[in-house]
Amino acid sequence: MKKTRFTEAQIMAVLRQMEGGVPAAELCREHGMSSATLYKWRAKYGGMDASLITKMKAMAEENRRLKRMYADVSMQNDLLKEALGKK
Repeated sequence: MKKTRFTEAQIMAVLRQMEGGVPAAELCREHGMSSATLYKWRAKYGGMDASLITKMKAMAEENRRLKRMYADVSMQNDLLKEALGKK
């Protein structure tokens, strides 16, 4: 998974500045990021606080882990069906 340069607290600070009326172009120049990144953050994290972002990331990690577990069990099931079908 790609690591971000910015922490949740930094993202929230940038979004608060944007809500405060600072133009997007100025924020992008100041923090060294693209305007697309800023607008993606606003779409994804708008209206959240830092604790909600942390919870969301933890849930995404748990979801990734559960999907991997399901894929492993599904693969084992397919192998067992194939092995029993040959007998």
